[in-house]
Amino acid sequence: MPTLSAAALHERLCAIRMVIFDIDGVLTDGSLYLGDDGQEYKAFNSRDGLGMRMLADSGVQLAILTGRHSRVVERRAADLGIEHVIQGRREKLPAFEELLAATGLAPATVAYMGDDVVDLPVMRRVGLSVAVADAVSTVREHAHLTTTLGGGHGAARELCERIMLAQGSLERQLAPYLA
Repeated sequence: MPTLSAAALHERLCAIRMVIFDIDGVLTDGSLYLGDDGQEYKAFNSRDGLGMRMLADSGVQLAILTGRHSRVVERRAADLGIEHVIQGRREKLPAFEELLAATGLAPATVAYMGDDVVDLPVMRRVGLSVAVADAVSTVREHAHLTTTLGGGHGAARELCERIMLAQGSLERQLAPYLA
């Protein structure tokens, strides 16, 4: 994908009305912790969570789209107030199209953050495709934007703040913490 100019990237950031996040490798570092009892554990970054809450409070919808299914993801989404949670969909493009139909959003107003090739079909359709810093090279090559931080280590927060900065809502979201 050709690199966007700073002006074109700013324009796309301003147009975003929803951000869709993959889970493994994006909101986590990609590690899967499995207990002997079959329980699955994931580590989420609390700073990513606060960034996502601030972005939602600024009027941008949040969604999760992941190929795996986990009760841990349901709990994290509930903690963050994420309404749109789609799990267990290895083919993500049909799920993305269903989400667009349900929300009435146009692809140009959606950002998707991914890390692996299963994310590419959606990344190639959205207005802003974002790869985490430690995404596989093919994904980074097809992204409009690559974060400086890796999955599960602040990449989601980085994207949230870039969107809020472009849309003029970052200062308002930070104000309560700076008073």
